[in-house]
Amino acid sequence: MESIRLQKFLSDSGICSRRKAEEHILEGNVKVNGKIVTTLGTKVDPENDVIEFKGEKIQNKEDKKIYILLNKPIGYVTTVKDQFNRDTVLDLVKVKERILPVGRLDMYTSGALILTNDGDFIFKVTHPKHEVTKTYNVTLKGIVTKEEIEQLSNGVKIDEEYVTKKADVRILKIDKEKQISRLEITIHEGKNRQVRKMCEAIGKKVLSLHRSKIGNINVKSLKLGEWRYLKSSEVESLIK
Repeated sequence: MESIRLQKFLSDSGICSRRKAEEHILEGNVKVNGKIVTTLGTKVDPENDVIEFKGEKIQNKEDKKIYILLNKPIGYVTTVKDQFNRDTVLDLVKVKERILPVGRLDMYTSGALILTNDGDFIFKVTHPKHEVTKTYNVTLKGIVTKEEIEQLSNGVKIDEEYVTKKADVRILKIDKEKQISRLEITIHEGKNRQVRKMCEAIGKKVLSLHRSKIGNINVKSLKLGEWRYLKSSEVESLIK
């Protein structure tokens, strides 16, 4: 087997995403042949080198790459293992392969979430330059105005100084009697809790948030908590 970059080996082995692997290397969590390696780009020979992650020897797994679409319910955290022993998305998806979530949905957001054992796929889909769109259905307290829709569409300031890029925003329903507004918001960024923060920026409280689509892949056919394997054409559509 040809030598490969250490961070790629870690992601291919299902340890973490390639970006996270770089962090672990810099933090000194990885050893090659008994020595801590902190240089990004270090190449290893998976067949002959002994590679350890946090003291445990790891093997390069040649498992078939799998890609899973989950319709995540509220109440589950998007992580492999939770320090507070809360339910995680891996409690819903039981497969023999070691899989990782592609991006995140917070505990109180439901909807489309992809899980995979393909580290390269995770890197490509989550990297900003690929601009994979995410579509959300959001219910807000209060009646949104035309000006507020324009603000969301053109970009609002979140996290004190970051201005969001242009988004596609459309009104799904206005209920004046209940004083709620339902919107569909499509973004291609992945900032932490971005849609919630965007709505807070226009002074609206989010009552519910559901990610309906990643790219063109939706969860209409899945009940909350259900999952299915992605088709090869769907995988290709996300990384083209």
